[in-house]
Amino acid sequence: MKLDLLKTLVQRDLEARYKGSILGNFWSLLNQLSQLLVYTYVFSVVLKVKLNLNGLPSNSFTFGLWLFAGLIPWIAFTSGLTQASTAVISQPNLVKKLVFPLTLLPLVPVLSTFLESLFGLILLMTFVAFTSQTIHSTVCLLPLIWIPQLLFTAGLSYLVAGLTVFIRDIPQTVAILLNLWFYVTPIIYPSSAVPESFRFWVSWLNPLTSLVESYRDLVLLGEVRHLPEWGMFWGWALVVFYGGLAVYRRLRPAFADVL
Repeated sequence: MKLDLLKTLVQRDLEARYKGSILGNFWSLLNQLSQLLVYTYVFSVVLKVKLNLNGLPSNSFTFGLWLFAGLIPWIAFTSGLTQASTAVISQPNLVKKLVFPLTLLPLVPVLSTFLESLFGLILLMTFVAFTSQTIHSTVCLLPLIWIPQLLFTAGLSYLVAGLTVFIRDIPQTVAILLNLWFYVTPIIYPSSAVPESFRFWVSWLNPLTSLVESYRDLVLLGEVRHLPEWGMFWGWALVVFYGGLAVYRRLRPAFADVL
């Protein structure tokens, strides 16, 4: 029953985001492409950064694909977390209904933004297939990345959604922290460019590093690498999910009184 309700809520959320617009949910894809074009221009055309990837030509277009592969999971993560931070306070009528399962509220934006990110992933795979004349079989392993990605995002979403009910500064704080988090994650620069003294912190204590690198390995290179970091990401995801959910459930009984 809850799964059916969650499916309905996600569907309604996706339909409501661009209701009345001609392009509909394709605006999400256009937003991702706009960031791709800006970063590709700055780093590949202006700064003349080039990458050598197996099976792909060394040019600005390859850098764009590499950058896009990192932006897809990042945008899904940040958009879902940002929208989830206000998921409870924006639905006071549902919060005050005794029969409504409040645990679903933060999950709706997380799943909606993840589904939107699949448009970008399909586009990336199409470009890779056109450039390299192949689609790597390793893309079949992407679900093993999606599961911890969703768990990690949902766990943080539960945490910030619950805290926002009592501390309304949380969404603004999350936005600032995400801006900082972006630059300590190897999205616009390769992890090999990180100084050796900081590489441990970036690779092991930043779960998003493993997520971004795994997308690039599986889609662009057709390789399975960074297995220890991959396992660490699963650990982070489980701890964050159950920790965030526990905090949310602990705070939930007071939501109706505050709102």
